[in-house]
Amino acid sequence: MNLAQGYIEYIINPKSGSVIGKGTAKKFANYLRNNGYDVRVDKTKSMEHVCQLATKAAMDADCSMVAVAGGDGTVREVAHGLEGSGKRLMIIPSGTENLLAKELGTSNAFKRLVEVFEDGFISELDLGIANGRCFTSIAGLGFDGDVIKKISEKRKGHITHLHYLQPILQTVRDHEFPNIRVIVDDEEIFNGQGEVFVGNISRYATGLRILRDADFSDGLLDVCVYKCASRIQFVKHYIKTIFRVHAHADDVIYRQCKKIYISSSSKNVRTQIDGDPGPELPIKIEVIPNAVRVFVSKSGKRAEL
Repeated sequence: MNLAQGYIEYIINPKSGSVIGKGTAKKFANYLRNNGYDVRVDKTKSMEHVCQLATKAAMDADCSMVAVAGGDGTVREVAHGLEGSGKRLMIIPSGTENLLAKELGTSNAFKRLVEVFEDGFISELDLGIANGRCFTSIAGLGFDGDVIKKISEKRKGHITHLHYLQPILQTVRDHEFPNIRVIVDDEEIFNGQGEVFVGNISRYATGLRILRDADFSDGLLDVCVYKCASRIQFVKHYIKTIFRVHAHADDVIYRQCKKIYISSSSKNVRTQIDGDPGPELPIKIEVIPNAVRVFVSKSGKRAEL
């Protein structure tokens, strides 16, 4: 791929990724250098530092593009820093889920990364903004917010899917379904016990298509409300979601919109954004259309990591 003269800012989260993922990130950096690109590597110290590095690159006229090696949280902060700059973003996925990278059709396989980069196909990526905090993929309220809180309290570095098992089982046992009020584009669509997901992409953890119609570049956010007051009802929702028949169920509300307002009369309702603890309720979520330019797969096929 031909880039305008300038360096590539290569942001690496050293705490994110397996040995294989870190090896791929290093291999791809060497590939860029061997092909004559000026690659400047910065390792992150915190999520705040990630955003600072991306913001600095966004403002630097000598920076031609940004590459980021990390998980969904790291990618989120880079996207936030690049918002509106026009800089191209290349994702080298090395987290646990890598939801956005999968949606864009890339993977942590070195060959696939080279193909995506050399093909040079660019798409506009919308961003969500929740109480001033950016997210690229999915925000959740209720059950998954509780799970993420439990994980974050014990997390010290890279995590695997096994780290989710105990927090999920504990949440299934202890979770109380909150009373929530959901307003979409100034219309109240729900007021009762339930769980809410808002997002920009179709896939969620373990490949669930909760927001099955979501498109990361359509200028809209998808919202899915599960009416839910019991564990049995929650399991039914889960099964229907596996088979992708949940969106038209009588106890599910599915909409596309530009802004969402969610409040609750229940106490300690947890939220999550892109797999990290999210803001407290009430929460106002809006879409920022065409916020970031990202490399995508030429074939349009979503990758399976």
